[in-house]
Amino acid sequence: MISPRRTEKGTRITRRGLMLMGAQLGVIGVLGWRMRQLQVEQSDQFRLMADENRINIRLIPPERGLIFDRNGATLAQNLQNYRIVMVREQAGNVEEVLGRLARLINLPDERRERVLKDMYQRSPFLPVTVKQHMSWQEFALVSANAPALPGVIPDVGLVRNYPFAENFAHIVGYVGPVSESDLAKMEDPDPLFQIPRFPIGKTGVERTLEDKLRGVAGISRIEVNATGRVMRELGRDEAKKGQDVQLTIDTPLQQYALKRLDNESAAAVVIDVKTGDLVAMASSPGFNPNSFVLGISTSEWNALRDNEYRPLADKTVSGAYPPGSTFKMMVAMAALKEGVIDEKEKIYCPGYYELGGRRFHCWKRGGHGNIDLKNSLKQSCDVYYYEVSKRVGIEKIADMAREMGLGRKYDIPLSAMASGLVPNKAYKQRVFGQAWLQGDTLNAGIGQGFVLTSPIQLAVMTARIASGKALEPNLIHSLDGVPQRRDPPAALDDVATHLDHVRAGMYAVVNESRGTAYKSRIDDKNNRMAGKTGTAQVRGISTAERESGVLKDDEKPWKYRDHALFVAFAPYDNPRYALSVVVEHGGSGSGTAAPIARDIMMRALYGGEPPLTAYPPAARNKIRAERERARAAAAAAAAQQGADE
Repeated sequence: MISPRRTEKGTRITRRGLMLMGAQLGVIGVLGWRMRQLQVEQSDQFRLMADENRINIRLIPPERGLIFDRNGATLAQNLQNYRIVMVREQAGNVEEVLGRLARLINLPDERRERVLKDMYQRSPFLPVTVKQHMSWQEFALVSANAPALPGVIPDVGLVRNYPFAENFAHIVGYVGPVSESDLAKMEDPDPLFQIPRFPIGKTGVERTLEDKLRGVAGISRIEVNATGRVMRELGRDEAKKGQDVQLTIDTPLQQYALKRLDNESAAAVVIDVKTGDLVAMASSPGFNPNSFVLGISTSEWNALRDNEYRPLADKTVSGAYPPGSTFKMMVAMAALKEGVIDEKEKIYCPGYYELGGRRFHCWKRGGHGNIDLKNSLKQSCDVYYYEVSKRVGIEKIADMAREMGLGRKYDIPLSAMASGLVPNKAYKQRVFGQAWLQGDTLNAGIGQGFVLTSPIQLAVMTARIASGKALEPNLIHSLDGVPQRRDPPAALDDVATHLDHVRAGMYAVVNESRGTAYKSRIDDKNNRMAGKTGTAQVRGISTAERESGVLKDDEKPWKYRDHALFVAFAPYDNPRYALSVVVEHGGSGSGTAAPIARDIMMRALYGGEPPLTAYPPAARNKIRAERERARAAAAAAAAQQGADE
């Protein structure tokens, strides 16, 4: 029989054991739960952490989207780029290998020094570009000698190319290696920009549509050993090609417009009046954008930069010029709308207009006599518009100019677009701290003074006059084959009743004798053109100079000559195209800009070489002779090319 004391003692020992056993079971349970959490619930996270110790992620550059014209002609493409790279770890004696390579291909000492510098600044396992944009012959020669060139790897990539060169240089733009200044302008740079010399749009459509054209990077997962040597590729997600962009520009018309500007410092813009599509935007002279892709030389860059004709500037959108007499339609429409004149009222022009003891001169020293609205446009009488602008005032003129598309930037993907300047009283007070004067209004009334416009603005203004609608210019036809739809333009109802009077004046400018552009008419009743000449002074004429005799333009230095302008639309009865032409320091609008504009308009209307009968009779022999010379030159060039081949 067990004693009670022994029983109590035994009971106490058993209770302790149970407590200890429970604690042990609790610890084991926690460990088991934690092991399950690590092995099951968090296994992916730790597997990734382990993989990062042996897997490198490399970006795969995407193929850049292509750029086409409205008919599908390729304006920007990607060509194979033959290049060679070198891996220092595989090359052994790098300088010796580069010496052998230099005996096979052109590899200047400065380039070899740069390659050596790049190699020793990077991991020995990373490839460094030795030379790119190689010819096939050079590439094949290096490939054939590869066994004697350890570490040298022939490679094929892509490089941007512009097959039409200077014809689209300002519209399409060009790409170049991403720079530190490019990165500084970005809030969240694409990881692709960390790739050395990754191409990025610098100007034109290439720049403004960079996000769409660039594409999306792919990823390659590379297994490396402890020293960083690549062992194998474990997998990849392919890069996504950039979007293709189709423009509204017509290549044959664009080429002809640029050729017709004949290396003048000039611009021409042609817009489809029915759609707003920009079918030609020629800025002259041009430049070869491929030079920037391949690496432009210092001498070539200096020549472009220092050229007084400014070939790098896109004058169609960035040029800002006094519109001269092409602005007179704005003054006339503002006055008609406000009721301060009607189309039949005549104003006397003695050759000058007096205001506050000062004379504002008409271009015709003897004056035009009594003249109405139609004839004021036809003969471009300045005195008529001095009086009319004084009556209507600068505020109403400015309102009309803005309604017709002047003084603003348009929503098209081109860089460095100028807004121009439509001045009013507040502008002068804000900028100069001075009150607006009536003399300022008179100057603005003939498109001088503070008024500035760009060629694209003048083309839009003319298209709105022709169509009676608030037409907006458009440069993008489609993105990746998807047409870009736009809302139809609103009607200009508040000026609709006045447009016919202005159109009639523009018709008389070109198609009636004594019209300032009569010699540049289209002699085809189905394609009559209406237009307006303009001549803008770039410097004031003093009283002493006027009294002693104003020098003719060809007697002045080029930079002091007047700008020549012309705006037009056609056919008059059913407008299809509107255009503007500005020739910097070209002299008179009637003598220089109008003939160029007529020829470009005819190309647009006829879709090619127009018939001789469409030209005025007095001009047909000259046109026939020019065509014969052009055909002979083309035949000679073709024969020479055949002989060279």
